[in-house]
Amino acid sequence: MTFHTSEVLFGSQHAVDKARLLAVARRIFSETFSHLYEEDAFRTFCDQTWSEDGPIAGDLADPTINWRVATEEGQPIGYAKMTPLRAPARNAREGALELQQIYVLSDWHGKGIAEELMKWAVELARALGAHELYLTVLEHNERAKRFYARHGFQEVGKCTFKLGDRVDDDRIWRKVL
Repeated sequence: MTFHTSEVLFGSQHAVDKARLLAVARRIFSETFSHLYEEDAFRTFCDQTWSEDGPIAGDLADPTINWRVATEEGQPIGYAKMTPLRAPARNAREGALELQQIYVLSDWHGKGIAEELMKWAVELARALGAHELYLTVLEHNERAKRFYARHGFQEVGKCTFKLGDRVDDDRIWRKVL
């Protein structure tokens, strides 16, 4: 099995089908986090977040947001999304960016996809002149935290993520570029 990564083009040219990417993004999020939340609240959140007119679809149309998608035989299997800083990071330098999402289907874990997506994110942040790259991660997501630490990120703060009645602690991590 081989995979490829590519920039995502929208408008008149689609490098990756939007509906397929939304479906894979929802699947990855569900595989990773559904066990933590009440079923109806989780389904409602997902229905809103990954709908054709939801916030992720809006991010796909936003020219200030950069995407990189890993595919196998044209099908999305993972992606990374780089945004202007949205996390409530204290003392962030002007122009800081956020690696808001970096997700890979579980069948593809350990095959180098997340490494390629992270490499892209760091290179893009540097090319855009950012001095810092931020991300948030669920406090108890030890696998992700090990991955981010291996790539030079360090915890610098915290924030919360609410889904249904549950409020989770997220940690804000930063990599100085």
